[in-house]
Amino acid sequence: MGRSQSLPRGGDPRFGPDADDTGCPILHVDMDAFFASVEVRRRPELRGRPVVVGGIGPRGVVSSASYEARRYGVRSAMPTARARALCPHAVYLPPDFTQYTAASRAVMRIFRDVTPLVEPLSLDEAFLDVAGARRLFGSPAEIARLIRRRVAEEQRLSCSVGVAPSKYVAKLGSTRAKPDGLLVVPAARVLDFLHPLPVSALWGVGERSAEALRRLGLTTVGDLAEAPLGLLRRAVGEASATGLHELAWGRDPRRVSPEHVEKSIGAEVTFDVDVVDPTEIRRALLALAEKVGARLRGAGQVGRTVSLKVRLADFRTVNRSRTLGVPTDTAREMFDTAWALWTALDPGEPIRLVGVRVEGLAAAGETPRQLTLGAPERGWREAEAAADAAAARFGRSVIGPASLLGKRDPRRDEKPTRP
Repeated sequence: MGRSQSLPRGGDPRFGPDADDTGCPILHVDMDAFFASVEVRRRPELRGRPVVVGGIGPRGVVSSASYEARRYGVRSAMPTARARALCPHAVYLPPDFTQYTAASRAVMRIFRDVTPLVEPLSLDEAFLDVAGARRLFGSPAEIARLIRRRVAEEQRLSCSVGVAPSKYVAKLGSTRAKPDGLLVVPAARVLDFLHPLPVSALWGVGERSAEALRRLGLTTVGDLAEAPLGLLRRAVGEASATGLHELAWGRDPRRVSPEHVEKSIGAEVTFDVDVVDPTEIRRALLALAEKVGARLRGAGQVGRTVSLKVRLADFRTVNRSRTLGVPTDTAREMFDTAWALWTALDPGEPIRLVGVRVEGLAAAGETPRQLTLGAPERGWREAEAAADAAAARFGRSVIGPASLLGKRDPRRDEKPTRP
């Protein structure tokens, strides 16, 4: 189910905070308008006002919108220009992932105080298996209340929680509980909960699949559950049909997997107008490398492969990557690598978008570090970590984009390389 999926909020007493949670060990906790809420926490004067976080230029995209902004139709993934037309009086802010990562880590610590079985899906949501926590903290619904109370008191943020027998149903429950709510889907009433929902509520059903199913008269999850598999295969293909049929009957055997690890961390920027000046590209790559480095260090990870993404004015996209000898989490090294990839690529055309991504991630504490011959024992990583600490306290704006990287032009000592 996509983030834009909207389900009607509760009201049916069969599926409320006080419903029977027997046999419902799975919680899905979803922070409410997370990026916007963190910004409001930092700026209390914004409370009650529509706040939109995302790209603030004419080609920007909304990352998060407060519920005050959502009343005007603003949604995540919407072009910022459209959001401004719908809600011109909102406060529009660029994202600060250093702040969001710090808030996410604090919230995840609260989850892990309750159970070690926590599977983060992103910065702002996670699955929890609380079957082993009942003796200490009570029933699943009581644990959900405890988590919501601690998040509110300790982090001054709100979250919505779904409690259910399976991951899929728990996630639907948290969506229906939003904002700032709790919904229990009793094990005995899973089908009563699922079958009236639109087919678009099923994971893997996008707009095109939903339209194909509707053309066959399948408008609700219940309709899909009763449909012959052969009919589903014709509508959505062999690979999807069986999975959707199982979900429609509430069957989701997946366990909460606390070993979930991000495969890559990246950032990209879409320019307000197409760019041809290499100096502006260089400045953008510096800022992106700084953002990725801060997110890596915040997650306690290092990466071995640096990738460059370039989208040309005609929307053709080119990707180049290079694997380093030693994993890194420093913006300086990521930028040097990305800039070398850029100069080797030398597209010679107007650029719409550039991005920097680090792949091949591993835990920083488990990865040996190797000093370059003649390099000081303390250097760029320590300087960037100090900047992280300052940004966490005062905001990234006090540091300035890529300010720690210095003014040296990397082309001065660049050696010939292959993309």
